[in-house]
Amino acid sequence: MKKIVLAAIAVMGFSFANAQTTGFSKGDTFISGAVGIASKKTGDAKANGFEIEPTIGYFVSENIAIGAKLGYTSVKENDVKTSGFTTGVYGRYYFTPASQFSVFGQAGLDYGHYKVKPGDAKENEFGVGLGLGLSYFLSSHFAIEASWAGLNYKVNDNGGDGADKTNSFYLGSDLRDVKIGVLYKF
Repeated sequence: MKKIVLAAIAVMGFSFANAQTTGFSKGDTFISGAVGIASKKTGDAKANGFEIEPTIGYFVSENIAIGAKLGYTSVKENDVKTSGFTTGVYGRYYFTPASQFSVFGQAGLDYGHYKVKPGDAKENEFGVGLGLGLSYFLSSHFAIEASWAGLNYKVNDNGGDGADKTNSFYLGSDLRDVKIGVLYKF
Protein backbone atom coordinates (compact mmCIF):
# COMPACT_ATOMS: atom_id res chain seq x y z
CA MET A 1 0.00 0.00 0.00
CA LYS A 2 2.84 2.37 0.86
CA LYS A 3 4.35 1.89 -2.65
CA ILE A 4 1.01 2.67 -4.33
CA VAL A 5 0.58 5.89 -2.34
CA LEU A 6 4.16 6.99 -3.11
CA ALA A 7 3.68 6.14 -6.79
CA ALA A 8 0.42 8.15 -6.90
CA ILE A 9 2.13 11.15 -5.25
CA ALA A 10 5.01 10.91 -7.71
CA VAL A 11 2.64 10.78 -10.70
CA MET A 12 0.64 13.78 -9.42
CA GLY A 13 3.84 15.70 -8.72
CA PHE A 14 5.20 14.96 -12.19
CA SER A 15 1.87 15.96 -13.78
CA PHE A 16 1.82 19.24 -11.85
CA ALA A 17 5.45 20.00 -12.69
CA ASN A 18 4.87 19.16 -16.34
CA ALA A 19 1.78 21.39 -16.52
CA GLN A 20 3.80 24.35 -15.24
CA THR A 21 6.47 24.22 -17.95
CA THR A 22 7.21 27.51 -19.60
CA GLY A 23 9.15 28.49 -22.65
CA PHE A 24 9.05 27.17 -26.20
CA SER A 25 9.77 23.86 -27.90
CA LYS A 26 9.67 22.50 -31.45
CA GLY A 27 6.13 22.50 -32.86
CA ASP A 28 4.80 25.32 -30.64
CA THR A 29 2.62 27.99 -32.25
CA PHE A 30 2.16 31.46 -30.83
CA ILE A 31 0.31 34.69 -31.52
CA SER A 32 1.55 38.07 -30.47
CA GLY A 33 1.48 41.63 -31.60
CA ALA A 34 1.57 45.23 -30.66
CA VAL A 35 -0.84 48.16 -30.49
CA GLY A 36 0.29 51.77 -30.51
CA ILE A 37 -1.49 55.06 -29.98
CA ALA A 38 0.25 58.41 -30.41
CA SER A 39 -0.73 62.04 -30.00
CA LYS A 40 1.41 65.15 -30.44
CA LYS A 41 0.63 68.88 -30.28
CA THR A 42 3.04 71.69 -31.06
CA GLY A 43 1.38 75.11 -31.04
CA ASP A 44 -1.64 74.75 -33.32
CA ALA A 45 -0.23 71.69 -35.12
CA LYS A 46 -1.75 68.38 -34.04
CA ALA A 47 -0.90 64.79 -34.91
CA ASN A 48 -2.69 61.61 -33.87
CA GLY A 49 -1.90 58.05 -34.81
CA PHE A 50 -2.92 54.45 -34.31
CA GLU A 51 -1.18 51.19 -35.17
CA ILE A 52 -2.06 47.51 -34.73
CA GLU A 53 0.17 44.64 -35.80
CA PRO A 54 -0.80 41.06 -34.90
CA THR A 55 1.74 38.31 -35.58
CA ILE A 56 1.77 34.51 -35.66
CA GLY A 57 4.79 32.24 -35.34
CA TYR A 58 5.71 28.56 -35.44
CA PHE A 59 8.78 26.79 -34.03
CA VAL A 60 10.36 24.73 -36.82
CA SER A 61 13.16 23.58 -34.48
CA GLU A 62 14.08 23.98 -30.81
CA ASN A 63 15.57 27.45 -31.33
CA ILE A 64 14.12 28.75 -34.62
CA ALA A 65 10.66 30.24 -35.16
CA ILE A 66 9.26 31.60 -38.42
CA GLY A 67 6.25 33.83 -38.67
CA ALA A 68 4.12 36.40 -40.45
CA LYS A 69 2.50 39.68 -39.50
CA LEU A 70 -0.26 41.91 -40.80
CA GLY A 71 -0.72 45.48 -39.68
CA TYR A 72 -2.77 48.63 -40.07
CA THR A 73 -1.66 52.17 -39.35
CA SER A 74 -3.42 55.52 -39.47
CA VAL A 75 -1.83 58.92 -38.82
CA LYS A 76 -3.54 62.30 -39.06
CA GLU A 77 -1.35 65.38 -39.03
CA ASN A 78 -3.40 68.59 -39.27
CA ASP A 79 -5.47 68.05 -42.46
CA VAL A 80 -3.30 65.26 -43.93
CA LYS A 81 -4.31 61.67 -43.22
CA THR A 82 -2.07 58.74 -44.04
CA SER A 83 -3.39 55.19 -43.66
CA GLY A 84 -2.05 51.89 -44.82
CA PHE A 85 -1.59 48.18 -44.49
CA THR A 86 1.66 46.38 -43.83
CA THR A 87 2.56 42.74 -44.15
CA GLY A 88 5.76 40.90 -43.40
CA VAL A 89 7.58 37.70 -42.65
CA TYR A 90 10.22 37.11 -40.01
CA GLY A 91 12.53 34.55 -38.51
CA ARG A 92 13.67 34.39 -34.91
CA TYR A 93 16.48 32.61 -33.14
CA TYR A 94 15.80 32.02 -29.43
CA PHE A 95 18.94 31.60 -27.32
CA THR A 96 17.17 29.85 -24.40
CA PRO A 97 13.77 28.81 -25.77
CA ALA A 98 12.82 26.34 -23.02
CA SER A 99 13.26 28.78 -20.13
CA GLN A 100 10.89 31.29 -18.57
CA PHE A 101 13.03 34.21 -19.81
CA SER A 102 14.45 34.05 -23.33
CA VAL A 103 16.34 36.50 -25.54
CA PHE A 104 15.91 36.30 -29.31
CA GLY A 105 17.32 37.82 -32.47
CA GLN A 106 14.94 38.60 -35.33
CA ALA A 107 15.29 39.28 -39.06
CA GLY A 108 12.34 40.33 -41.18
CA LEU A 109 11.06 41.56 -44.53
CA ASP A 110 8.15 44.04 -44.71
CA TYR A 111 5.92 45.58 -47.36
CA GLY A 112 3.59 48.52 -46.79
CA HIS A 113 1.01 50.24 -48.99
CA TYR A 114 -0.15 53.70 -47.88
CA LYS A 115 -2.73 56.25 -49.05
CA VAL A 116 -2.36 59.95 -48.34
CA LYS A 117 -5.39 62.30 -48.31
CA PRO A 118 -6.33 64.93 -49.38
CA GLY A 119 -5.63 63.79 -52.89
CA ASP A 120 -5.13 60.21 -53.90
CA ALA A 121 -1.40 59.83 -53.39
CA LYS A 122 -0.26 56.24 -52.87
CA GLU A 123 3.08 55.00 -51.59
CA ASN A 124 4.72 51.60 -51.44
CA GLU A 125 7.45 50.77 -48.97
CA PHE A 126 9.78 47.77 -48.75
CA GLY A 127 11.90 47.15 -45.68
CA VAL A 128 14.48 44.82 -44.16
CA GLY A 129 15.19 44.79 -40.45
CA LEU A 130 17.26 43.14 -37.74
CA GLY A 131 16.47 43.41 -34.08
CA LEU A 132 16.52 41.94 -30.62
CA GLY A 133 13.78 40.93 -28.24
CA LEU A 134 12.89 39.00 -25.15
CA SER A 135 10.02 36.93 -23.87
CA TYR A 136 9.13 36.47 -20.23
CA PHE A 137 6.54 33.79 -19.43
CA LEU A 138 3.99 34.71 -16.76
CA SER A 139 2.36 31.27 -17.06
CA SER A 140 2.66 28.24 -19.32
CA HIS A 141 0.71 30.03 -22.11
CA PHE A 142 1.12 33.79 -21.60
CA ALA A 143 4.29 35.84 -21.95
CA ILE A 144 5.22 39.50 -22.09
CA GLU A 145 7.32 40.29 -25.13
CA ALA A 146 9.53 43.27 -25.85
CA SER A 147 11.22 43.85 -29.21
CA TRP A 148 13.58 46.47 -30.55
CA ALA A 149 14.57 46.97 -34.19
CA GLY A 150 18.15 48.20 -34.13
CA LEU A 151 18.91 48.01 -37.87
CA ASN A 152 16.47 48.98 -40.63
CA TYR A 153 16.67 49.70 -44.34
CA LYS A 154 13.60 50.98 -46.20
CA VAL A 155 12.80 52.02 -49.76
CA ASN A 156 9.72 54.20 -50.32
CA ASP A 157 8.58 54.97 -53.88
CA ASN A 158 6.84 58.20 -52.73
CA GLY A 159 3.89 57.51 -55.00
CA GLY A 160 5.87 56.97 -58.19
CA ASP A 161 4.90 59.23 -61.10
CA GLY A 162 8.44 60.56 -61.45
CA ALA A 163 8.94 61.25 -57.74
CA ASP A 164 12.35 60.40 -56.35
CA LYS A 165 12.49 57.31 -54.16
CA THR A 166 13.44 57.66 -50.53
CA ASN A 167 16.01 55.21 -49.19
CA SER A 168 16.48 55.24 -45.44
CA PHE A 169 18.95 53.41 -43.24
CA TYR A 170 18.79 53.29 -39.46
CA LEU A 171 21.27 51.81 -37.01
CA GLY A 172 20.99 52.80 -33.40
CA SER A 173 20.24 52.07 -29.81
CA ASP A 174 17.24 54.34 -29.27
CA LEU A 175 15.36 52.43 -26.59
CA ARG A 176 12.34 54.71 -27.05
CA ASP A 177 11.45 52.45 -30.00
CA VAL A 178 10.92 49.32 -27.89
CA LYS A 179 7.60 47.62 -28.64
CA ILE A 180 5.86 45.78 -25.81
CA GLY A 181 3.31 43.07 -26.51
CA VAL A 182 1.57 40.04 -25.10
CA LEU A 183 2.25 36.56 -26.45
CA TYR A 184 -0.04 33.55 -26.27
CA LYS A 185 1.43 30.07 -26.85
CA PHE A 186 -0.90 27.28 -28.00
